[in-house]
Amino acid sequence: MTHDDDASDSSPVEPQLPHGVGPWPGGRDAWPTEPQYDPELLEHGDRRNVIDRYRYWSMDAIVADLDEHRHAFHVAIENWQHDMNIGSIVRSANAFGAAEVHIIGRRRWNRRGAMVTDRYQHVRHHEDVAAFAQWADAACLPILAIDNVDGSVPVNEADLPERCVVLFGQEGPGLSPEALAAASGVIEITQYGSTRSINASAAGAVVMYEWCRRWA
Repeated sequence: MTHDDDASDSSPVEPQLPHGVGPWPGGRDAWPTEPQYDPELLEHGDRRNVIDRYRYWSMDAIVADLDEHRHAFHVAIENWQHDMNIGSIVRSANAFGAAEVHIIGRRRWNRRGAMVTDRYQHVRHHEDVAAFAQWADAACLPILAIDNVDGSVPVNEADLPERCVVLFGQEGPGLSPEALAAASGVIEITQYGSTRSINASAAGAVVMYEWCRRWA
């Protein structure tokens, strides 16, 4: 994992949901012996918000398994206003199997909306847009900015290559001029109502789903 434990606004406890599973039936003598299973979860039950495949697995085992089939796209977010949408975008990145999430700017970010999915998702920090752009260039990943500015292309018509990094801005102001300048293309989401923009985390989910529709 690449994120910094001291880089977040808070350290929420993983939600213990009413659904899930109780202790492994049959007691200790019936416990599975494979290394991915967590003895604490086997004994007390697993109420985490994880898919059934990962019931009773340790967090490290889940991350290792996810690493075997993460997708080729990355997600980047400018962080200069402490936007709560960042956590929600991280949660969507986990749901859609993003390779990594990149936080640009402020190291500390509000992860309440992530619902602790950042523990299962690789998160990398970049000091500024220039450092992020340098990383993307070295990784041979085109940067695709998501913003409804002049010259942007609707997502259903846009070039969305298998290997890329999609870049999101803050709620309201959108991406900085530096971020737009670093991008090789700008994508917008077609809207049909009266509002000029949609929620940043909703935009993230739309674009990630579109990538998965084409490539997953």
